[in-house]
Amino acid sequence: MLSSLYTADLESALGTLDKALTVHFFAYSVFRRIAATKNKAPGFQVDLYAGHDDAIQLSERLGVPIYDSSPSKSFSWDGAGVASQTETAVLLHEFAHWQIAPPERRELVDFGLGAGPETGKKEEANSACCVDAETKEREENLASLLGILWEVELGGPAIIAFCEQNWLELYDRPGTAEHFISVLKELAERRLVDELGRPCLYPEGTKRAR
Repeated sequence: MLSSLYTADLESALGTLDKALTVHFFAYSVFRRIAATKNKAPGFQVDLYAGHDDAIQLSERLGVPIYDSSPSKSFSWDGAGVASQTETAVLLHEFAHWQIAPPERRELVDFGLGAGPETGKKEEANSACCVDAETKEREENLASLLGILWEVELGGPAIIAFCEQNWLELYDRPGTAEHFISVLKELAERRLVDELGRPCLYPEGTKRAR
């Protein structure tokens, strides 16, 4: 949980995972960029809407439609656009889902994954779910890390989302580093991150945010 890492435990967790990843240069370099954003969140006191305008600009570059509405009143993704009245990290997470979802599921509310934590119309979103539990978990992991990498790219305090989304949970177990490597590898295989582990605007990996 986040509260358990808002102490010296955070440094211990980051140091342990740092050491575990040193044998995998690609994952290690990506992790170090995420960890470095802790300097943007001194004492974990941050404006969770900071960088929101940059995220909106990114949506235009990605081609993700957005609405000036709240997901709590409807859906995070209503099958046609993202509800933008939410925290910056959450908005980037939805953009990542849009990049990951196959075209046919972009037409479904919440990408056919069932209701997200921000979704207001949970019953409707859950009824539109059309994937199995394994697919949902895999895509949630991919969207989590990709969204975090977009926040790094935009200069935001991505360490907050990294902690909140449990990437440091059980940090002292080998499986934690292995999970990070595995998810990052799949993002690379899908060409959603480039050879440096930076998020791509397009799956072809020909463009990236500057």
